[in-house]
Amino acid sequence: MTVHNLYLFDRNGVCLHYSEWHRKKQAGIPKEEVTRAPAQSGASPNAHSPSPAPLLQILAPSHPNPFSLNNRNLTLPLSLQEYKLMYGMLFSIRSFVSKMSPLDMKDGFLAFQTSRYKLHYYETPTGIKVVMNTDLGVGPIRDVLHHIYSALYVELVVKNPLCPLGQTVQSELFRSRLDSYVRSLPFFSARAG
Repeated sequence: MTVHNLYLFDRNGVCLHYSEWHRKKQAGIPKEEVTRAPAQSGASPNAHSPSPAPLLQILAPSHPNPFSLNNRNLTLPLSLQEYKLMYGMLFSIRSFVSKMSPLDMKDGFLAFQTSRYKLHYYETPTGIKVVMNTDLGVGPIRDVLHHIYSALYVELVVKNPLCPLGQTVQSELFRSRLDSYVRSLPFFSARAG
């Protein structure tokens, strides 16, 4: 058994975080590189006007180092199209399940599986969506997804004044704790084959 990847989306479909562990096949969608520039360093932290949103700039795929940290800019290779497709699929499945269910679904859509993987889904009252793809041998993991949201995302991102909400999570502490937690799960296999 193994974990392939994890997505965190906000209520508007913005991918707040993506991690992968044992993803064998890439999506086949070209990756776009997005550079996020920090707010101006001369601005006072106590300024009354809101800080400008981070600048997003699409770079050419031939950028020399996609993980460079030059001039305090963070460059990440992101497949924005993959995130849009995943969020659209989740939105459609949720809508389909709620309309076609013969019973009133208290929890709504929790998971679906294909012949190759299982997608686990957890949505919070605030609209945050936690999605984890695993292999078929993994049972229900609603409690795991809830823990990722409540103990990691809320505690390390939402309650952190340095992490702007509604944007890609830049907290290294969140990333490392999430990675440690996922690797400690009983169904995480270091030798996924």
